[in-house]
Amino acid sequence: MSHEDVMLTVTFRGTSHTVLLPNDAPLSALHSRLELLTSVPPSLQKLIYRGKKFRHRQDDSDSEFTIAQAGLRDGIKVQMLGSTVEELGQLNAADSAHQKKEKILRERALKPQVKLRSTGSSSTSSHQYCFHRIEALTHLPRPETATECLTTLSKDPAVLHVMQKHRFSVGLLTELAPHEHPGLLGLNVGSGVTIKLRIRLDTYDGFRPYLEVRRVLCHELAHNVWGEHNNDFKELNSQLNREVAEFEAAARAGTHGLSDLGDTYQPSSDGEVEALVHVLGGTDLRVNDTTEEHRIRALEAATARLRNEELERSCGTSGPQKQSG
Repeated sequence: MSHEDVMLTVTFRGTSHTVLLPNDAPLSALHSRLELLTSVPPSLQKLIYRGKKFRHRQDDSDSEFTIAQAGLRDGIKVQMLGSTVEELGQLNAADSAHQKKEKILRERALKPQVKLRSTGSSSTSSHQYCFHRIEALTHLPRPETATECLTTLSKDPAVLHVMQKHRFSVGLLTELAPHEHPGLLGLNVGSGVTIKLRIRLDTYDGFRPYLEVRRVLCHELAHNVWGEHNNDFKELNSQLNREVAEFEAAARAGTHGLSDLGDTYQPSSDGEVEALVHVLGGTDLRVNDTTEEHRIRALEAATARLRNEELERSCGTSGPQKQSG
C-alpha cells in the first residue's frame, strides 16, 4: 500500500481536534495522539465513525489494524467517548463510598433491635424524655416571641420522637445571646442539663429560620451522648436528623398520630420533606440512577457535609461526655 497521510477530525465533548497520520500507521498511534490532546488514556477511548466502533487493543499482536485497514480515510469525522483517569478515580471513589454506606446499613439492619420493657404508660415516657423547662432571655427584645420559638421547638413532634426513641432528657432549653457568644450557634452544658440555642439574628431585629435552629438542636442533642465531634458523634447526629425528616414524611402520609403533641411546626410541602430526607442524612440512592445523576448526588452529599462541618465549627460543646443510659 502506498504511503499517504490521512487527516482526521476527532470530536470529544464538543471540541474538535485535527489529527494527521500516515495511512499505514497502526491504530494505536491514533490512540496515543488523542491521549496527548484529551488526557483520556487509550484503554478508555472509544472511537465511533460511520457506524463502526473501535477500542484500543490491549495486546501487542502483529494483527493490529492500520489506519487504512480500520476504514479511516482522509476527511473522515470521528466521535470519541471516554473518561480521564482523574474522572474515573472520582467515580470509583463515589462508588466505594456508596458501597461502604450500603454495607453499614446492611449491618445495622441485621443487628437485633433492643426493646425496652416499660412498667409504666407511654405518657410516662413522654414526660420523662423531653424538655423539662424552657426559658427566654427577658432582657433581650421581644421575649414573648423567643418564648414562643422555644416552646415550638420543645413540642416539635419529630424532635420529641427522637428524644423518646434515644431516651434523651434536657433540663433547660434556653437562648444563646449573639453578643455574648458571637461565634456559637449552640451549646450543650452537662450532657443535657442545659441546651442553649442561638435563635436570634445578630442584629436582634428578628429570629433565625426554624429549620436551621432545629438542625442545631439535633446537633446539640447528639452531645447528650458524645462530647467530641468524632465519628461516633457524626453518625448519631446524622441519624437524628434523618429520623426527624423521616418522621415528618411519615406524619404527612398519616402513619404517625400527632393528637397529643399540640400546635407545632409542620413542613410547608412534600418537596420540603424530600429535601430534608436527602440533606439531613437519608441515602436517597436509586437503582436506576445514571452515572451523571450519581455524580450530582455525590456533589449534593459533599455540600451537606460542608454544612455540617460549618455547624461543628459553630458549636461550643466539647470534651468528654457521659453516655446516657
